[in-house]
This record gives sequence, structure tokens and C-alpha cells, in this order.
Amino acid sequence: MLRILIIDESRARAGELCAGLAMAGHQVAAVLPSALDLTAQIEAIRPDVILIETDSPSRDTLENLAVMNREMPRPVIILTQEGNAEVMRAAFKAGVSAYVVDNLDLARLKPIVDVAIARFEEHQKLKQELASVTHKLSERKLVERAKGILMKTRGLDEEQAYAALRKLAMERARPLGKIAGDLIEMTRLLL
Repeated sequence: MLRILIIDESRARAGELCAGLAMAGHQVAAVLPSALDLTAQIEAIRPDVILIETDSPSRDTLENLAVMNREMPRPVIILTQEGNAEVMRAAFKAGVSAYVVDNLDLARLKPIVDVAIARFEEHQKLKQELASVTHKLSERKLVERAKGILMKTRGLDEEQAYAALRKLAMERARPLGKIAGDLIEMTRLLL
């Protein structure tokens, strides 16, 4: 059972959403009138999904979502009447997983939540893969620079320089990238 936070300025619409979510087998964690101070609210409520119903997502709402998405990402669904492509792009950039325009049939809530969660999980996976690849590339650049320093200062060929770095990393039980970074920093101090 998912815990869903509803944000809606209209109590009547929020009540309908609560009923629709209950019929879909979800639990409503809380109902808020706005997305102000969203990060603190998320920290306190700890919902699995955030569902926002609004006539048009405001810039403040999107900014609060972007901050929340950086600090404690969650699947976010926006139900709105605003079909403007620029607003949609801004919403997706802020971390929205599903953006539904027009009147919502409550029977569609469950598949919308399911799609939002699937899209969110895929996006998180891609972000993690990108961070990993970026880290490896950065580490690789450090190793290449450190090898260059060893080749220049000690007259080693590339293979010997790499072997020296690797041996030092094994002796100190530290990652090769850290050893390379340390060597580069020491060289800056000495030269």
C-alpha cells in the first residue's frame, strides 16, 4: 500500500482524490493546500508518491518540486487543466514523473500512479548510471594525469607508470583514483 501526499488548494477536489486513491488501494498520507516548504513536509510525512492537483502549476510549486527532487526525490504526479508545452517541460525538469491534463476519471488513478512510479524509478536508475560513469571518467582523467607526471619526473613509460600507481594503491589499500589524485596534489605542492 503506497502512502500518497495530496497537494490541492481545493478541499472538495482533494476529497474526491482521497476517495479515488482509497478505491485504488492506496493510503493518503496527508492533504496539503500548497507546495510551500515542501521539503520539510516530505521529511515529516515521508510519502511514497506526491500527487498535486492544480488548475496550473505555479512557478513557486515547480521551484519547490525541484528543490525536493534534489534533496529527497519522490514520484510526483501533476493533475492540471494547463496544457501549455512550456509549463509541461518546466514540470518535467522540476522532477515531475506524470503530467496529466484535463479532467481525471478516478478509475485511471491506479495506472497513472503505476506509470509515474515506473518512470521515476527508470529516471533514478539513469541518474545513478550517469553519476557512476561521470565518476569513472573523472577518475580515469586523474590516473592519466598521474601517469603523465610519473613518466615525466621518473622517466617511466606508460605501462611502468601505471604499474607504479597500481602498486602504491594496493600497498595503501586505497582506490587507484584516490592515489592518482594524491600524487597530483603533492606535485602541485612541490612544483
